[in-house]
Amino acid sequence: MQAFFLGLIVLVIYSNTFQNGYAVDDDWVIVKNEGVSRGIAGIPDIVTSDIYDSYYRQYNTGNQLGGGRYRPLALVTYAIEQQFWGQPFDTTDREAVKENEANSRLLYARHVTNVVLYLLSVIVLLHFLRKIVFREQPLIAFLAILLFTVHPIHTEVVANIKSRDEILSLLFITCTLINAWKFKEKNKPLSLLLALVYFFLALLSKEYAVSLIVLIPLLFYIFKKYTVVRSLQTAVPYLAVLIVYLIMRFSFVPLKSGLEDTEVLNNPYLLASGMQKWATKTAALLYYVKLLVAPHPLSVDYSYNQIPYKNLGDALPWMSLVFHVGVVAALGYFIKKRHALAFAIAIYLANLFLVSNLVFNIGAPLGERLIYHSSLGFCMIVAYMLYQGYKYIQPFPPAAPGFAIMIALLVLLSAIKTIDRNKDWESNSTLYRKDVITAGNSAITNGNAGLSYLNAAPLQQEENARRDMLNRAMHYFNKAIAIHPGYTFAILNRGIAFFEQGQWDRAKQDWDIVKEQFPAHPDLPGLYASYYINTAVSKYGSKGKYEEAITMLKQGAALVPGDIVILFNLGYYYNLAGKKDSAINAFREIITLKPNDTLAIKCASFINLLKKGG
Repeated sequence: MQAFFLGLIVLVIYSNTFQNGYAVDDDWVIVKNEGVSRGIAGIPDIVTSDIYDSYYRQYNTGNQLGGGRYRPLALVTYAIEQQFWGQPFDTTDREAVKENEANSRLLYARHVTNVVLYLLSVIVLLHFLRKIVFREQPLIAFLAILLFTVHPIHTEVVANIKSRDEILSLLFITCTLINAWKFKEKNKPLSLLLALVYFFLALLSKEYAVSLIVLIPLLFYIFKKYTVVRSLQTAVPYLAVLIVYLIMRFSFVPLKSGLEDTEVLNNPYLLASGMQKWATKTAALLYYVKLLVAPHPLSVDYSYNQIPYKNLGDALPWMSLVFHVGVVAALGYFIKKRHALAFAIAIYLANLFLVSNLVFNIGAPLGERLIYHSSLGFCMIVAYMLYQGYKYIQPFPPAAPGFAIMIALLVLLSAIKTIDRNKDWESNSTLYRKDVITAGNSAITNGNAGLSYLNAAPLQQEENARRDMLNRAMHYFNKAIAIHPGYTFAILNRGIAFFEQGQWDRAKQDWDIVKEQFPAHPDLPGLYASYYINTAVSKYGSKGKYEEAITMLKQGAALVPGDIVILFNLGYYYNLAGKKDSAINAFREIITLKPNDTLAIKCASFINLLKKGG
């Protein structure tokens, strides 16, 4: 009945995600991922590649994240969905990509899958806590998973399709612990085999599973009262699986430094001094506590400069240090007592350590999805404290109804917050327009809010509305660039906004900056082509200055070789300038480059007319 009740809550609070679209990294991890787009046929490439391999290749760049990202299991599930609910396609086909983005059946299936996996995780976690961790106190187990189920900080994990890796990771970690326990309880080899398989699947989901090398021995030390040596021995079979995984991982995605070394958005402490790095990383740990205790406001992004660098003179790093030293001390105390709270604290700290940046740069100072695993330990601790508080006041007559009302209010408020936050994840536009208000110091949030208004401008029926959208876009691009002057994404799109406002020269200035930073940026050729064509036609060609138009177009042809629209306009103005041979040569080049294009067919007709003196 508890499992049914929790499952019902999951469906109630997350069913409004079913109609949501793609958001944040979904575009490159899923929609434009070459392996995913081919369906089941793409799985071999998925299993042997970085999850951003397609992005790096399509954007003519190298690894932007140190160490890479090898998390193939979620991508395998996307490929299966592509096969059965969508249509395998080639990512080089722009129309196919657009059709995939608009495929409502596929989108629906992906969001439903996320919710179902989350629901399954909740039930498996309930089983784990009831049967192993809180065997003598099932109410604590239920309270812990109830709080976990409705916690608003999980909205990013469930509502964002790309974050399925988080759900799969915790699900398989829990399955590993359950079957490891069953093996020791009943000595059935099948349980050990299942535990090892689940451990491997957890590793393929995300790196959090390495924490099991610590958590499995601790599980048996606390709950089976094994000796330290015997407890450590329980991890030996899992070490063998870990070694196999590491060999695979570093064979397919070798450790190497990426562009993170010079990009503050991938290396959040790049501009901080040594002491600032320590202070800010330590303070960030307390931000996580704040989000777990009071998850408002929530934000999709906490990167540079949403969390300002801290100094040793600031109070927050020291408060965080004292708090976490206290938590570590509590861990030691409860381990000595072989108390269930020790396991809860260990879950919290072990997973927090992996995303803390204290040893590994994870590419972000913090993120709501990153605390998903640790939130389980947090909810276990809170549930235990609530239960102990209830026991203390239980002799008083109003205790039971008062406790029930308090829990009901907590669940209701969390559910309302979750349902409301899910709406923000409907699309990038709704998400970034909302979060730019609550996370206004983030370069990424401002840049994406600007893009949402830029994309909305052409859809406006009235000129005033269109102008307003462009002005808003410009405001956020300027703010993003003020926060991070080298932010290529914002500079490129500000150039597009300038172009749409008719400020073509200022647009080119921005694109020239991008070209210096990112010479092979795939969007630049098309943008430059638009600049040279519009300038040639409007500034010169429309005024009868054909030679000047030709000069401008030749500059464009040199910068964007093979652009058939530039060549067509060049041929057109050659003809107007009386240079028919040059016009014919320009049209012939189009036919050579793209013989089946409709423009090439027109050019063939023009060549015949020109030869006849037309």
